[in-house]
Amino acid sequence: MLSQSEENYLKAIYSLELEKKTKISTSLIASKINTKASSVSDMLKRLSEKELLHYEKYKGVSLTGAGKQIAVKIIRNHRIWEYFLVNNLNYSWNEVHEIAEQLEHIKSDTLVDRLEAYLNFPKFDPHGDPIPDKDGEVSKEQSRTLSAVQEGDRALLIRVKDSSHSFLAYLDKNKISLNSEIKVLAKESFDNSMRIEINDKQLTISHQIATNLLVQNKN
Repeated sequence: MLSQSEENYLKAIYSLELEKKTKISTSLIASKINTKASSVSDMLKRLSEKELLHYEKYKGVSLTGAGKQIAVKIIRNHRIWEYFLVNNLNYSWNEVHEIAEQLEHIKSDTLVDRLEAYLNFPKFDPHGDPIPDKDGEVSKEQSRTLSAVQEGDRALLIRVKDSSHSFLAYLDKNKISLNSEIKVLAKESFDNSMRIEINDKQLTISHQIATNLLVQNKN
C-alpha cells in the first residue's frame, strides 16, 4: 500500500506530464510540490523500485502504466469529492481543494463509486476539470485560454487552470464563474492585459489571469 506522500508524487508527476508532454525534471517536481530537490530524488528512487515510474538521474522522470493508473485514480477521487462538497454541502469552490486533498486518499473504491453514482456521474468538477471515470477515461473538450481570444469575439468560460484560494477568491470578487459569457473588448500590446465585458460590466484583467481562464467559442 502506498503512503499519501507517494500518491501525491505520482499525482504531481502526472499533472506535469499533461502540461509538458515530455520527461519531467527533478526541479520541476520539487517546485510543483514545494520541497527540496534532494527529497524528490529519494522519493523517485523509491517509486522507481516499486515500478511506478521510470527514473534515471539527470534524464528525467516518466510514469509507468501502473503509476499513471494510480495517479488518475487519485485525481478522480479528488474531483468527485470536490463536486460533492460544492454541490451537496454548499462549500464554495475556493474552499474545497485542501479538504479534497485529504479525502482523495481514502482507500475504498466502493465508497467513491457509490458517491459518483449518487451524484449522477458528473463529468466535471467545480473548477471545470474533467472527472475520470472508473476506467480512467476522461471527457475531452476543445478549449483555449482567454488570452488567445481576439478583440470583438465572445467566449464561454468552462475551466480555470489555477484553483488556488487567492485566484478563485479574485474571480468570486469580480463575479466571474463557470459558464460566464466573456466578450473581449480590447487587448493591450504593451503588457497583454485585456479589457473584457462580463455579466454586463467591464473589467481589465492581466495576462496572467487571462491565461488561467479556459474558454470555448461562443456561437
